[in-house]
Amino acid sequence: MDTLSLPFSTERLLLRLFTPDDLDDLYAYQGLSEVARYLYRPPLTREQCGQSLTRRAGGTMWAEDGDDLVVAVCPVGEAKVVGEVVLKLASARARQVEIGWIFNPVYGGRGYAAEAARAIAELAFAELGAHRLFARLDVLNTGSVRICERLGMRREAHLVENDLDDERWGSEYVYAMLAREWKADQAG
Repeated sequence: MDTLSLPFSTERLLLRLFTPDDLDDLYAYQGLSEVARYLYRPPLTREQCGQSLTRRAGGTMWAEDGDDLVVAVCPVGEAKVVGEVVLKLASARARQVEIGWIFNPVYGGRGYAAEAARAIAELAFAELGAHRLFARLDVLNTGSVRICERLGMRREAHLVENDLDDERWGSEYVYAMLAREWKADQAG
């Protein structure tokens, strides 16, 4: 993990590892029911966010199935965390990587999620050697659907009522892109 280009900046954002000082910002969105509903889990408590920060601050070895990299997203020049992007090593052998993002809705509509997702996708392909990048998202999460499509990902599956939260059966889309498709898209 030492070879990754973290932290790094996009035009408007700084992507970096989380620190213990990010607790208030993390809890501000991870504690919201409107955020958790698309994650098929209850909102996180402040204590759970603190435990999560301890794990996130260390990064990952990025070697075994299930290893993940969770990166804080901050507007350039500001200390506040407005969201996060995640890469999860689904299969080390097949170089399959899941991408995800969670953002504070207070900062919605500014294009931060799409900008951060594009940057972390580039990191997945260029530095982590991903062969295939995929996203699983609730079909009702239209914002995330738009981000996948802006990234040039194709919809590969529609899983009907495949997960249950406290209130409803949820259906998911699976979007994906191969490394060669990403490179061609970036070149074009």
